[in-house]
Amino acid sequence: MAPYLLTKTKKIPQTTICGKGYADYLCDERGVILEHYMPRGNTVTSVTYTDLLNNHLHPAIKSKRCGHLSTGALLQHDNAGPHTACSSVATIQDLSFKCLPHLPYSPDLTPSDFHVFGLLKEAMGGKFFRSDEEVQQVVHEWLHSQPKEFFS
Repeated sequence: MAPYLLTKTKKIPQTTICGKGYADYLCDERGVILEHYMPRGNTVTSVTYTDLLNNHLHPAIKSKRCGHLSTGALLQHDNAGPHTACSSVATIQDLSFKCLPHLPYSPDLTPSDFHVFGLLKEAMGGKFFRSDEEVQQVVHEWLHSQPKEFFS
């Protein structure tokens, strides 16, 4: 069976020192495959999304789930502009990935990642960070401390 990858871009909450940033995490039923953090001040666009697919996700799958590239990865994401842009769709096809359809206004078919960010926000609540790297380290440790069943 092809891996099911949930792609989610989430705005990291602002802290008094670090400001806001964006994080993508991509996982399957076995856990996190890729964490990707956007530099502060950047916006998610079709260019940054295709870069993520080509230069980060594809190599991560190749190294962490080596057999999955031959079976084709299934991506699930929303209908946001960067995900549906012609260049993004072409890149997904070039990489032999497949996208699961996401129907608009179908709350029963939305990506099931809401539990992740609620619990992450709870775990980070009340903490102050001195740098973006410190925030990324805490997120990394939290994601990798979750049991395998958390992602299924």
